[in-house]
This record gives sequence, structure tokens and C-alpha cells, in this order.
Amino acid sequence: MSQIVIVADSTGDVPAALVAEYGIHIIPMRLAFGDESFLEGIDITVEEFYDRLAKSKDLPTTSQTSPAQYVEVYQNLMKQYPGSPIVSIHLSSGMSGTYQSALLAKSMVEEDSAEPVNITVIDSLCASYGFGMLVVHAARLAKQGASVEQIRTELERLGQGRRLYFLVDTLEYLQKGGRIGKAAAILGTLLNIKPILSVDHEGIIYSVDKVRGRKKAVSRVIELFRNDFPNHKDLNVAVCDCVNPEGAEEIIQLLSEHFTLHEIVRNSIGSVVGTHVGPGTVAIFVWPA
Repeated sequence: MSQIVIVADSTGDVPAALVAEYGIHIIPMRLAFGDESFLEGIDITVEEFYDRLAKSKDLPTTSQTSPAQYVEVYQNLMKQYPGSPIVSIHLSSGMSGTYQSALLAKSMVEEDSAEPVNITVIDSLCASYGFGMLVVHAARLAKQGASVEQIRTELERLGQGRRLYFLVDTLEYLQKGGRIGKAAAILGTLLNIKPILSVDHEGIIYSVDKVRGRKKAVSRVIELFRNDFPNHKDLNVAVCDCVNPEGAEEIIQLLSEHFTLHEIVRNSIGSVVGTHVGPGTVAIFVWPA
């Protein structure tokens, strides 16, 4: 059987070097500032996006990839890699309809095709590199000759073992996106509140804690990871930031004081996820080595 083809949408924040190394097919999601529309990572860079976000009164709007777009991707890949199974991994169904779009596209391809269709659609139940780590792991397994079922089983195991926290620097973007009320945002900003968010096993964002001051918030995140992995000293880590590389490097350094870090992945949080958490955010994803 031909090697499995891995597809993912752009919200997995997989570094470009890993996308190229493993031949991952990334489908860009769309966002718009007013009447101007952009494909994430193609029409607008991360730096350009955060510069515009800081100057914009209103949040940009984001839109999921349509079933028709996925149909086009799947059909093109089937022509390009005849006989190769496709594993398509997507942003949490608890945050977006992207996964449902991909499922619908799969059924549409099956109806239109005279040939057998081998497409597996997987809900990452996460965002940013909490989703991206599954994509990279799937691509590595595919390169090693794993079957679709082996990949699915391994991704379920990895998903259950990962732990992640988003350390949000400002409440402004959560308020703009309707996550919290304006009064709560103003009060929280005055009190220098730093929310710590995570994603539950159903792929839904929730608040873990609210800490006064960044230094205490960083210490709290390290404490949470130590509680999450009391029996694991060997970990992999990915840290993604919204124009806060110093904060990201600080957290990697602090984690290295408590754990032996093996794989260390660094990237920016992309524009679709960054729209809702805002500049200054650092997202930390940890899983056993």
C-alpha cells in the first residue's frame, strides 16, 4: 500500500520546517479585516497579522473551510497519490465546524467517486500545537509505514497524554470575542489579572485559573505541569506565542529546571487562534517523551 497522505488545517501551527520535512498538506483557513480577506499563512504573515490586530478596533472575522474546498483538496490528492489513504486531522469540533465540513466533504467524495475512497477524518479535540503535535506524529508514523488504524490508535493515546495551558496576557481580546463581559475585562485589567486557559477532553476551552501578575502566572503554569506529570521526568514540549518570544523562552527554561526536555518545538500562534487570545499570549503543550 502507498504511504498515507496527511492533511490538516492551518490552525495546528505546525512549523514550516516540519510541514516540509514530512510532506504535510496544510489547508489555510480564512480571516478578514473588514472587507479584506486573507488566507492564513499565505496572504498575510504572522507579523503582519499581529501588527494589524493591535491597530484594529474590531476583531477580524474567521471562517472555517467549506466542504466544497475540502472536496477539491481530497480529489486532487487522490489524483496526485492514487491508491494512498488520506488521514485528515482538524481543529477541535468544540471550537469550529471545520471537522464537520471535512466529514461532509468525505461523504461527498464517496458519492461522486467510482473508485474506492479511503479518507479518515480525525477530530484533534484541540487547537494550535495541541492539534499540531497530532499532525506531526501522524506524519512520522506514515513515513514509518504505519497503517491508518495504527495512526488513529496512536493519536488517541497521544491526545489523552498531552497537557496544555494558554497564558493570556490581556483580557482585551477575550472581551472583544465575547468570551467575557466588558466590566469583567476592565476590572481584570485594572487588577492585572492573567487568565490561564486549557482545553478539556471534549475539545472545549475552559478557564483553569486567574492569577494577578505575569510572574505569578508563569509560576502557576509550571506548578500545574509538575502536578500533571508527577511520575514523568522526560517530556516533549512545544511553546507557541503571540509576539512574545521572550515569554516563550522563559517558560522553556523554567520547565527545563524540573524536567528533562527532549523534543522542543517553537512557533508562533497563527492568526485564527491568535484573534481570540491576543498579543502576549504564550501556549505551552507538553507530552511524555
